[in-house]
Amino acid sequence: MKNWVLLRGLMRETRHWGDFAQQLQQQYPQDRIIVLDWPGNGQLNSETSPNRIEHMVQYLRQTLIEQGHQAPYHVIALSLGAMVAIAWAQQAPNELASATLINTSLRPFNPFYQRLRPRNYLQLLRLLFSTAAQQEQIILQLTSNRYQAQLLPQWIAYQQQYPIRRSNILRQLFAALRYRSNLECPAVPLQLLASQCDQLVSAQCSQTLAQRWQIPLYSHPSAGHDLPLDDAAWVLAHLQLGQPT
Repeated sequence: MKNWVLLRGLMRETRHWGDFAQQLQQQYPQDRIIVLDWPGNGQLNSETSPNRIEHMVQYLRQTLIEQGHQAPYHVIALSLGAMVAIAWAQQAPNELASATLINTSLRPFNPFYQRLRPRNYLQLLRLLFSTAAQQEQIILQLTSNRYQAQLLPQWIAYQQQYPIRRSNILRQLFAALRYRSNLECPAVPLQLLASQCDQLVSAQCSQTLAQRWQIPLYSHPSAGHDLPLDDAAWVLAHLQLGQPT
């Protein structure tokens, strides 16, 4: 039996995986699927978000221990979550059996304008001064190239139930922007999944990392930043193709 850990990104909670976790469970019925909220998100919205990726790793490792889970883990991580997965793999490689990194970006491998497309700066600033409905509409527009109309009411309801504090948005954003990875590839089997039509982060970030670390990269031709949302079946198929066993 494998233990799978699913890690999402900025301002997202476990429910934003949609039915991806259930599909993963169906694909691997004997395995355990673990989804966690970051402090400040979802059911932990009253807590203060860590402002460093390294602190997110500490929280993650401690929470898994407290919940009674045991390493090694197969990690599927998106965006900010993938930065945490990389930092985790560099700190404690023995705890990870593999990591699939989706639409991530890293200093020092790519410049800021690839890690966060400049045309989105104003939209991200608007998140700090918007209503829950406006925030979720902005996020869907930035991260998904499909399904926006049908998901928006549901995502607004999530945000209204567990609103995210402005200070926590900033803390998570600062954690992502200032994280700097080691140059060396961690001693963990890794693969990259990237969306060629990602509106938020340039696919060049994954391409550069694949070249520098000599790890597999699979590219989706049309999905947005939230690749598991836009094409869960494609992600699951590439776990079968590329996921180390």
